[in-house]
Amino acid sequence: MPTAHVLMHVELEGPARLGDLLQEAGWALTPYRLFAGDAVPDRIPVGDLLVVMGGPMGVSDLEDPRFPFLKPEVALIRSCLANRTPVIGICLGSQLIAHAAGAAVYPLTVGEPPIRHREVGWGALHLTAHPEDEPVLAGLHPSEIVLHWHGDTFDLPQGATLLASTLACPHQFFRIGRHAWGLQFHVEITPSLVPLWLAADADFVRLANGPRGEDRILADTARFIVDHRAQGDRLLRNLIGQISAP
Repeated sequence: MPTAHVLMHVELEGPARLGDLLQEAGWALTPYRLFAGDAVPDRIPVGDLLVVMGGPMGVSDLEDPRFPFLKPEVALIRSCLANRTPVIGICLGSQLIAHAAGAAVYPLTVGEPPIRHREVGWGALHLTAHPEDEPVLAGLHPSEIVLHWHGDTFDLPQGATLLASTLACPHQFFRIGRHAWGLQFHVEITPSLVPLWLAADADFVRLANGPRGEDRILADTARFIVDHRAQGDRLLRNLIGQISAP
């Protein structure tokens, strides 16, 4: 049975729905609780998958002694990219893939002159490629509502293919070849996680959206979650199918 090796940076950002669908497709899961002292694996065995989850830290924290796992993670991702070992990165994970592939990662800004922006909450994701050309997008609408929760962005790695954008953040979803995939948004989210994230990250939510941001995100979760789950599962199953293809 192939194994998905899941790197977790905080307790509340595990594979969630992605983990469920990987197991449904016949993958075993091996979590690495890096925040609790688990070591980053030296290598990913042939036929296995690396999954890099999100977290509040960033590429700018590579030298921070609080996060000693970040530099070994980048080294592991670089090795996977060089060996064409499958990698999926979500949020921070997508930023680490971009960095490992040689792209710049930096704070997200909008407007002219640019001002700091944090994209937090439910919002439209726009496909930039056609599903006929990109099987991972099969069955998706030209725009989908997804959950965003980040304050950094990145340049598109050299040779990567852009798959989706938002107005504020052009580089939301990309692939490198057919072996590495970066998703800046949280398609793996489940409804029970949203209030936990809001409680754990309350200052970040207020900084992004003001004092009523929590209420708006909870209301939008109730409004969008059913359609999101159907389309989110479709995207994740497509992605797993691409990773699993011979």
